[in-house]
Amino acid sequence: MNLDRVNPADLSPATGFSHAVVATGSRVVFLAGQTALDGDGKVVGATLPEQFRTALTNLLAALAAAGGSPGDLARVTVYATDVAAYREQARELGAIWRELAGRDYPAMAVIGVVRLWDAEALVELDGFAVLE
Repeated sequence: MNLDRVNPADLSPATGFSHAVVATGSRVVFLAGQTALDGDGKVVGATLPEQFRTALTNLLAALAAAGGSPGDLARVTVYATDVAAYREQARELGAIWRELAGRDYPAMAVIGVVRLWDAEALVELDGFAVLE
């Protein structure tokens, strides 16, 4: 499997994401939206960073169960109930990302939503990965 991250010099600098990811491999793993649900199905964490950590941990656990690792992520979409809060806490959220997933950033987007399936959820992540 090979993921080539493409960040053209004529676009704004890619910080915490890649502008494009060219994926070659034989298996694509589609990852369902993950929120800050614990093993009992309850949303945990009162703050955006706490919930982001759990949601990303859940996403990476699903990926690992499918045989992948963070470096295999080609695309991640973040759904946030408060984009302004997400922007304000971007440094802390980026540190959590780097701690759990490293610095091989997938193509990403942050999308503001009115609410998520669980009313207590502040953030949800989904995506896809390409495996050998």
